[in-house]
Amino acid sequence: MPEPAGWWRAVTLLALGQMRRRPAAFVGLAVALFLAVATLTLFGSLFAADITAPAAARKATTGPSLMVIAGAFGEIAVLVAFFVVVNALGFAVRQQHREVALLRTIAATPRQARRLVRGQVVVTTLLAAAPGWAVGAAVAQGFLAELQRRGMAAPGVRVPGTPIPMLVALAGALAVGLAASAVAARRISRMAPAAALTASSTEHGRTGTLRLLAAIGALVGGCLLLRLAATRSAEQVDKAGQAALLSSLVLLVAVALAGPLAARFLAAALGSPVRALAPGAGWLADANLRGYARRLSSAVVPVALLVGLSGTMLIMTSTAEHAAGAAASSVTSATDVWLRQIELALLVCFAAVSTVNTLVAVTAERRREFALLRLLGATRSQLLRMLSTEAVLTTAVGVLLGAAVAGTASAAFSTAVSGSPVPSLPVAGCCWIAAGATALTVPGILATGLRAVRGPAAELVGGGRD
Repeated sequence: MPEPAGWWRAVTLLALGQMRRRPAAFVGLAVALFLAVATLTLFGSLFAADITAPAAARKATTGPSLMVIAGAFGEIAVLVAFFVVVNALGFAVRQQHREVALLRTIAATPRQARRLVRGQVVVTTLLAAAPGWAVGAAVAQGFLAELQRRGMAAPGVRVPGTPIPMLVALAGALAVGLAASAVAARRISRMAPAAALTASSTEHGRTGTLRLLAAIGALVGGCLLLRLAATRSAEQVDKAGQAALLSSLVLLVAVALAGPLAARFLAAALGSPVRALAPGAGWLADANLRGYARRLSSAVVPVALLVGLSGTMLIMTSTAEHAAGAAASSVTSATDVWLRQIELALLVCFAAVSTVNTLVAVTAERRREFALLRLLGATRSQLLRMLSTEAVLTTAVGVLLGAAVAGTASAAFSTAVSGSPVPSLPVAGCCWIAAGATALTVPGILATGLRAVRGPAAELVGGGRD
């Protein structure tokens, strides 16, 4: 069916209007796309530097080439970027749920609704491109200089002045964003118009069959990658590490897909002692978390992503150092550790953005719920105690899921490098990861909750404010 005349102009104006009206809803998406552009620019620049380097310069260094380093870092970064962008865009779409549903009721087709979301992704990506290019290019220069200082790149290698890495980064970020838009807009675009208007205030009780099948497929894929990592020889530490890290990401995807089931189970297990310790706020927090398992899953998955990826990297690094011992030179060991620390910092940046954006969005969505509780007699202090309890439970569930993924992936890596499935566990580092997840989760929920409980309750329940 051909589009009416002026449809594209109307869609563009509507997309921009929504972004101006709800800029906070697109902040997380913009930051995620900025990181994607910067990361792709960084590794694209290293790739270009390796291609344009003289043959003598390539032979003058030992160890992995710039192309290998860029490829190893880039493949994981792109997958994590996609994960984070899907999450951020999903909340941006949910913030516009009513407007998109209203468009559906006045004869907008599902394809037109998806085009609206795609238009917003394209605009946000273009806005994030310039700062992403600048940061990525600057980091590429510094990263190359540090590699040269460590003897991993020849002194004569330079980042070329070609714009090709930036254009490739923009194309890659657009591809990630458009793929994410197809995932994020799927539910609202396929829903019947009348049902879409009421869907934002309800939650489905069951996880869809397709989602469960996808979760099972991701779980099987993660197990195959675990087997691949565990069966690598001790001389193939890098390949075992990449397979283990990729398996942790795939297993986290399985956790995200089966999140409502896993989150409901863990919340029920942890909720009983909380209800005993805090009969009032604990009972209400436990009821909220178990009654809204999908919402809990949305909050838990980024925490699990942060803990799972950073924990896997930290434990693998410790295990590799322990297994190497005196067999590896100090220079090689220090360089390997440094490269893993850089990769860990990059993954933590993506995961932290996803965690903060998700928790802020999930809590802000509950304004009407908080207003209704206030009308029923709850005070602001009681609501904040309930939120504090929910934040602690959410953190605990996310940390447990992330720790399970990190432990499984690290055991496969340890089997490859030492022959034992028991990895070397840096207790202090793991405690810091759990503390960091808590520091991002609890203050983020409480700060957003303080803002969400402000304002006249009757007006918020009636939908007078947004």
